[in-house]
Amino acid sequence: MPLPIVQAGDPVLRARARELSGSEIRSPAIQTLIDQMRETMRDAPGVGLAAPQIGLSLQLAVIEDKPDYQENVADDRLAMLERSPVAFHVVINPKITLRTGRPSARFFEGCLSVSGWVCVVPRALEVLVEALDEHGDPVRIEARGWYARILQHEIDHLYGTLCIDRMYPRTLTTQENYAALWGNQPMDRVWQALDPERPLP
Repeated sequence: MPLPIVQAGDPVLRARARELSGSEIRSPAIQTLIDQMRETMRDAPGVGLAAPQIGLSLQLAVIEDKPDYQENVADDRLAMLERSPVAFHVVINPKITLRTGRPSARFFEGCLSVSGWVCVVPRALEVLVEALDEHGDPVRIEARGWYARILQHEIDHLYGTLCIDRMYPRTLTTQENYAALWGNQPMDRVWQALDPERPLP
């Protein structure tokens, strides 16, 4: 059964989550939790879910960008976002390095814990993540484009940061308005309409 997703305002989303030991990771409790988080993420649906989002202050996140999530996205849009399917996997106690330094990729981003809203968030285009997998084994992930954005978003959750902390404030919009007005617009046009007094950073 999917777990309830905590919404913005709950203090668990603002705390730095604690790391898990190897024995904890391999325990039946954490293995069951991973299964529950996968089901909750898919039910939402979402492309990632961090443990704080279900009320547990643990450095654990699950990620998956299924092919069917991209079926209704135009090929040119997928190419612009550098988005392709990502198989289900787990990151535990992750350390992230932004490979491109200053955030350079800007696009709308939503969050299951800020239900009903999206906003433009700047992210690094490339990242390196060193973490443990669901078995407690080390993994090294080099990601670019949309996958890099997902990793940054989920790892932020493990340190008490939400996408709304990093957003350009004037770009906050409901999901309905995003779909109706901005979903297929280039970013310079979005920016000109929502923040016309300031040049695109």
